[in-house]
Amino acid sequence: MKPLLEARALTKHYQQGSVTVAAVENVSLAAPGGEVTLLIGPSGSGKSTLLSMLGGILRPTSGAILLGGHEVGNLSDRELPPIRRRCFGFVFQSFNLFPFLTARENVETALRLRKVPAPLRERRSAELLEYCNLAERMDFYPASLSDGEKQRVAIARALAGDPFILLADEPTARLDSASGEAILEMLRGFARRRGKAVIMASHDPKARSFADQVYSLADGRIEALERIPQK
Repeated sequence: MKPLLEARALTKHYQQGSVTVAAVENVSLAAPGGEVTLLIGPSGSGKSTLLSMLGGILRPTSGAILLGGHEVGNLSDRELPPIRRRCFGFVFQSFNLFPFLTARENVETALRLRKVPAPLRERRSAELLEYCNLAERMDFYPASLSDGEKQRVAIARALAGDPFILLADEPTARLDSASGEAILEMLRGFARRRGKAVIMASHDPKARSFADQVYSLADGRIEALERIPQK
């Protein structure tokens, strides 16, 4: 299957005084639709930097990023944000919810950025929260939600724009085992049912059983690629 997102020889260097530090070095990967791509490796291996480049948050030092076969890594600062809003959803371990907004309002914020009309925003946010099993909690503020519920709100918000690519950075890191497994199942379900690509960085050993392919990183380089047989 043709990948929805592809990286070719992606490299990110930082300058620290007179020293050049390679955060990511010559990484190539392909993320097909309908699949979960898992990035694993120790802290400092380049997983988060790689995700940030794939999502257009960080610019690569060199290499190419192809979205649907089209180069997007070299787009201008004016061209890139609309592509990022339209094509990508982001989930982080810190949730990044607005504390003064309810779960529904947090999701509506993402729809408002996409200029979705108010009546449609309300209906769509309710549908997304129901999909994430939060129908009874949509009018609660983050302070009244468990960490697992907060992460599900964050996923609902990430799905608001119906992205082609969902990027998740340590989405289960702050969750208990049961909540983490529920989040992994939700991410896999999104990829399977919608034909979208999920790219996830995780230290969670359970994540492997929810992935279709696993890239192992160390010192900014890919050491191995493993395809996971599906039952």
